[in-house]
Amino acid sequence: MGFYYLLLLFIGVVLLIAGALKKGVSISVKIVIFLFVIGILFIVTSLILLMPGSSDLITKLIK
Repeated sequence: MGFYYLLLLFIGVVLLIAGALKKGVSISVKIVIFLFVIGILFIVTSLILLMPGSSDLITKLIK
């Protein structure tokens, strides 16, 4: 499971970098904002899931 959490973190970082590189393009402002938001969500989610005891939290939320 940890592999997928690290993969999620990596995808989030890539999306943030892609959004940062396209910040000067005024035509695709909506795409840049979307990339930043999705990237930040991926990073936060993966960091929460990598914390110890996160599996207990997920179990409580599913029940």
